[in-house]
Amino acid sequence: MVLPRSGDVIHVTRAASVQFSSPMLFRVIRVHDWPTYEGWVWLDGYELNSAGDAVERRSIFVQVNGLRPAGKAPDPRLRNSRQPASRPGVTPARTVRTPR
Repeated sequence: MVLPRSGDVIHVTRAASVQFSSPMLFRVIRVHDWPTYEGWVWLDGYELNSAGDAVERRSIFVQVNGLRPAGKAPDPRLRNSRQPASRPGVTPARTVRTPR
């Protein structure tokens, strides 16, 4: 039994708890050390959509053996990063230093 760690993306299904009859991807923020039943754990994190975007923050109570690693979710910051458009014939502005 390996506990998930902060930043892990896991696939949560009915194997983790009967409440997850519809599977979901979940990015772990925190694993609580609260006393629970043997093999169960409370997790805080975000439910992810198919694009890897967080759609809802949740706390879930699951069986660790029912969790499956799902790899890393795409980093939305990389997907949404914008590069300046290059325009032909335009020279980028230069910084001119003036003497003091």
